[in-house]
Amino acid sequence: MKVEVFDEIGNRYTVSVEGKVTRKSALRILDMVELLGGMPALELSPQKPEDFSRIDKVKFIINKHFPLIKFSATEAQTVYNDETGEQVNLSTISTYLSRLSEKGLLIKEKSSHRVSYRLVSEGIKSIIENR
Repeated sequence: MKVEVFDEIGNRYTVSVEGKVTRKSALRILDMVELLGGMPALELSPQKPEDFSRIDKVKFIINKHFPLIKFSATEAQTVYNDETGEQVNLSTISTYLSRLSEKGLLIKEKSSHRVSYRLVSEGIKSIIENR
């Protein structure tokens, strides 16, 4: 994985990671990018996650826990159940993930007997919207 960031005065910073990129290492890189001014800090939502609809809770959890890595419906279900305290069936989570994929918010990847999802980056979203 390679990330290039430009600061306010035009200096370019390049960070490369070789090997398996874990959630922890990806978040460290994003912290460095934010410190350099390469991305805006996340604004806190005026609503509490408890006030979200179930599908909005799924989107919130994906953005919070899986911003850069692939994940399965089972992993999303586990995090959802832990984060919200609600017990949701795997089929419900799978349905929401499929809907988010159909809307272009997630990329769905199938390989043999495994389905994984990945959050669509902002750059890809803008390309899709400008078609």
